[in-house]
Amino acid sequence: MKSLISWGVKPVDSHVNGKTDKPWTFKQKLFLGLTPGQYLGQALRNPFNWILGIIFAIGLPLIAYRYFFGLGAVTHASNDYPWGLFLGFGLFVMVPLSASGFLLGTAVEIFGRHDFEPIERLALLNGLLGYFFAVVYLLIDLGQPWRLPYPMFVSFGPAAVLFLVAWHVATYLSVQVAEVSVSFFEWVGWLGGKRFIRRIAIGLTVAGIILSTLHQGALGALFNYAPGKVHPLWYSSFQWIHFFCSAIPAGLCMVIVVSTIIKKTMAWRCDSNFSDNLDRCTLGLAKGASMGLITYLAIKLIAIAHDNEWGYLATGWGAWFLLEMAVGVVLPIILFAYAIRHEAVKVARLGAMITVAGIALNRLNTALIAFNWQLYQEIPHVFEAIIALTIFAIYIVVYRFLLYRLPILYSWKALPEEALAAKAVRPAPVRTTTSPAGAMYRKID
Repeated sequence: MKSLISWGVKPVDSHVNGKTDKPWTFKQKLFLGLTPGQYLGQALRNPFNWILGIIFAIGLPLIAYRYFFGLGAVTHASNDYPWGLFLGFGLFVMVPLSASGFLLGTAVEIFGRHDFEPIERLALLNGLLGYFFAVVYLLIDLGQPWRLPYPMFVSFGPAAVLFLVAWHVATYLSVQVAEVSVSFFEWVGWLGGKRFIRRIAIGLTVAGIILSTLHQGALGALFNYAPGKVHPLWYSSFQWIHFFCSAIPAGLCMVIVVSTIIKKTMAWRCDSNFSDNLDRCTLGLAKGASMGLITYLAIKLIAIAHDNEWGYLATGWGAWFLLEMAVGVVLPIILFAYAIRHEAVKVARLGAMITVAGIALNRLNTALIAFNWQLYQEIPHVFEAIIALTIFAIYIVVYRFLLYRLPILYSWKALPEEALAAKAVRPAPVRTTTSPAGAMYRKID
């Protein structure tokens, strides 16, 4: 795509084609303003697409194989290890990394941190796709997706944590669809839908805060069903707090990681508002992530002290736990502190990548590695690993498809009537002004 742009091709960023002064058709928007031949040619020149093609050629038939012959044909799942990679990675890892949606939405819409607006939509999209594909992994694990409504509408189980998780994720996924739909409405030119979502933005954000808090904690509460199975260093009677607190730095750092990849691979799609403010926003997210990691570290130490589990630290499992905490928590805190003090954005990005890996390791430890620690450690089936990789590859393709088209990384060049409509529904900015006497007061423009 970069080579086409260098030859004078301009990607779609408004309703009107600047060269012909005619509206873009839906087909032209879908192909980014390129002809089908140009679009196919630039896709074939991308070596990453060939890697994805190989993954799909192997993985998609295995997904069909799983549905034809059952879960036992592609996993080592048993009564001892009911959760494999489909839930250990797809649910317990993807969900905390998708907490960026409610975190950035809260910061911008509730607390008025409009300085984070350049990356707010990216955070919302990251949250939506993360939750959606967590549900996809869940459907691969459970099978029979047509029976998904049964535990929610037919066979109620309000005393079960899984019942709560299902309702929380389903309702929050609906909230995220509504939040991201503003970009889609801009892209298709439906002003009425955009105005409606902007009017209820505060309500959507508050709903996101409530639902995210509930289901992030409920995922941790699932492990309270099996207090003897999870190793004591990864288990706590208030496990839900561990999961919720770890989701905060995970979500913030995931935005940093995704934006870093975008800066390297999709610079042509980023406008100056995104590119010029990215470093500043990255350092701001690093501050929030460092405070979240410090809180998480304190809670982990309190849990060990509360249950008097210090003796386990001298065992092999204790060495593994200390490695997880040292590399996944303490090291990022140090890197973030240095990055914030010296405004070293690259160091902050390194710390974010390590944090994402550390949170992922913690969830895999809790759900798989340290699960049934007194019996044996399950090695995932090779087919299970390939299917999990295939679903993640589909996640990347969908992520990239939406970023290429929707105004997430760039600002949509609105028509005059669109600009007036957006101004009519946007709350007036609040400025802090100093009076001649030095007193601070708030002024509404």
